[in-house]
Amino acid sequence: MHSPASERTFIPVRIAILTVSDSRSLAEDRSGDTLVARLEAAGHILADRAIVKDERSEIADRLRAWCADPAIDVVISTGGTGLTGRDVTVEAHRDVYEKEIDAFGTFFTMVSVKKIGTSAVQSRACGGVSGGTYLFALPGSTGACKDGWDEILEPQLDYRHMPCNFVEIFPRLDEHKRRK
Repeated sequence: MHSPASERTFIPVRIAILTVSDSRSLAEDRSGDTLVARLEAAGHILADRAIVKDERSEIADRLRAWCADPAIDVVISTGGTGLTGRDVTVEAHRDVYEKEIDAFGTFFTMVSVKKIGTSAVQSRACGGVSGGTYLFALPGSTGACKDGWDEILEPQLDYRHMPCNFVEIFPRLDEHKRRK
């Protein structure tokens, strides 16, 4: 049985931010800046940050490297989730996932519909797990990053959130790899 949220102590999560873009630099990365500001304001730790080109193999390689890094708990990418030929972030994420968090994309769409109406169908936000690390792909707009963080990720990455949250199951994400 869970204790009430008020009795739980906040647990900071180590988060890496990946911006997928052919044209942005860190100095121009407003969406990455938005996510960094929000995660730090919530009390979490920026574990790493990078920008990669819209190349499926480069994105997947960065995700795999961060999943192998014990100093990173969560990866949030921004950009490359649309429908154009260069939008390959979702495919790269799925190349890495061991399990997909199907409801993440569904819930993101529900949140987006309230803000942008039927245009929400053009987003392919997704989430998954690999190597005990959570991975989330958000669209590249600052509005989408705000919505994804504020409405989904901030509460789910807060151990005090009830009735359940992503943080409390961290120890069990790779239990299938342990000897029995």
